[in-house]
Amino acid sequence: MSLSASFVALCLCVRQPINYCANHMNGWYSRSMSPTAFHHVISIALSFILGHLFWVGPSCSAVAPDLIYHNGSVVTMDGNETITEAIAIGGNNILATGNNQTILKLADSSTEIIDLGGRSVLPGLIDSHTHPLGAAMIEFDHAIPDLHQISDVLAYIASRTQTVPEGDWIVIQQVFITRLKERRYPTRQEMDRVAPNHPVIFRTGPDASLNTLAIERAGIRKDMDVPEGSKVETNPKTGEPSGILRGWSRLLSIPSTGKSPTDKDRQTRLIELMRDYNANGITGIVDRNASDGAVKIYKRIQEDNQLSVRVALSRSVSNQLDPEGLVDRIQTIAKEPLHTNRDPFLRTIGVKMFLDGGMLTGSAFLLEPWGTSDIYGIDDPHYHGIRFISDESLRAAIQAAVQGGLQFTAHSVGDGAVHALIEAYAFVNQTNPIQSTRPNITHCNFMSPEAIDRMAALGISADIQPVWLYLDSRTLSKQFPYHRMEYFQPLRPMFETGVLTGGGSDHMQKIGGLRSINPYNPFLGMWVAITRKALDYEGRMHAEHGLTRMQAIRFYTMNNAQLMFLENETGSLEPGKLADLIELDRNILTCPENDIRDIQVLRTFVNGKMVFDSTNR
Repeated sequence: MSLSASFVALCLCVRQPINYCANHMNGWYSRSMSPTAFHHVISIALSFILGHLFWVGPSCSAVAPDLIYHNGSVVTMDGNETITEAIAIGGNNILATGNNQTILKLADSSTEIIDLGGRSVLPGLIDSHTHPLGAAMIEFDHAIPDLHQISDVLAYIASRTQTVPEGDWIVIQQVFITRLKERRYPTRQEMDRVAPNHPVIFRTGPDASLNTLAIERAGIRKDMDVPEGSKVETNPKTGEPSGILRGWSRLLSIPSTGKSPTDKDRQTRLIELMRDYNANGITGIVDRNASDGAVKIYKRIQEDNQLSVRVALSRSVSNQLDPEGLVDRIQTIAKEPLHTNRDPFLRTIGVKMFLDGGMLTGSAFLLEPWGTSDIYGIDDPHYHGIRFISDESLRAAIQAAVQGGLQFTAHSVGDGAVHALIEAYAFVNQTNPIQSTRPNITHCNFMSPEAIDRMAALGISADIQPVWLYLDSRTLSKQFPYHRMEYFQPLRPMFETGVLTGGGSDHMQKIGGLRSINPYNPFLGMWVAITRKALDYEGRMHAEHGLTRMQAIRFYTMNNAQLMFLENETGSLEPGKLADLIELDRNILTCPENDIRDIQVLRTFVNGKMVFDSTNR
């Protein structure tokens, strides 16, 4: 569509106030119509006003672009998935997209003009599941080597005995057994051998393996009463604790170890991480378990004008609270300015709980039993995994979230947990419609056709991390037969059924797009979502569930903008929207499929400001 500079300026003058009104009338449209319908009405009104004013005469002066990209593949991700040749940016906004001739006419002598030579420009990428503050601090005390096999784990424990005072805890976090060569936990005897005088915990998500001194410190005994939501694995011959604990945090607490960071240290490290997010093309994130302390750090960074990604907070709510405590906690969050003010850079969008354990640790809650396993140390053939929240508490939490206008989500890895959460959503929906809050299921790795259909019908969204498929299929395929893996991250059926599905990483540790646990490089995630290929795995994991390239881009752009309630500000490259975009080193739509994972970001813009540049232009 051809646009004059005057008309572009007019669009910005009128569209932004209308979008502002749309975003701040959530309470009205949630009672009278769906968000989609409301914004459709607004769009029609906008088109009428712009058209009328254009013919009457522009009310704003012409604005020349600060930057024009042309001669490339501008993937707009608008409703029609339009691909254009050029894009113009001015101030904080996208001014226009279109063909080369039309957009270049908008330039004046001050406009920076970049010839893409066929390369791509995309909307800024969004990660729907991160844990930034913890990830940024994981190597604050000391560098942690890559641990690929049990001997690496034991060597690391032995090295820590040289610096950790005798009798103090040695803690290893988030080294998943599915990714170790031996595909098992280090045993208590192995850890005893290298650290006989230190309590050692090899903790990975909700499960852990302890050495003998750690078992004694925790008071773990044969035939002890185990709290609900936990399980003590035993030696099948002796009945003695093997050292493997399910739901370990209900059985022991670990004192902090190493040097203690100040809030200033945390702020500095988090800024460093956000800059690396920008280098990987990330312009927005959802912190999927934000503590009150983390919120304070984010606020300080924003006050110092150093927030280089948009941050949506899914606030932490303990699953150990009783129903009354859950409601109080959620109601308090709903009233906070971070939720009510709806700041497009930093906002609370919802709350997060943990419904079940992990698939990489042997505690995800499954509809069918896990089966006995040397990999996970499971000796009970009837064991289904661990569920942490009762129906009563789950329903109370969801209802409080819906009434407070908060998106509820819960860590739900197994299909049993997914079905339980859907049932709770359906129960609440009978008296409190849930759709306007965009209720969510986090992870939903093991799915079923029934779950997908019900999610679509109820308006339940999904937050999925393809890197789990990439790094863990080799081990999961050893534990489960191929048919049980059929609905493992079934992305294409979810897209085709209309389930709003966003892509993320579950980044937990370290800074670096590919060295982190889990890797947060979005192009690796896209490649996995498209190819269904996995590390050290022959073939493709149910290739029929792979996404198209355009779907994979939407997975990390517009879909995630919707999960952040920011689809009217960002997520696509449309005139009037905020200028969050990235320049790539190749054409993502035409490059060889296996090259997608190697794509590099050349420049990243947030709010029209360049926050990363590798070009030295």
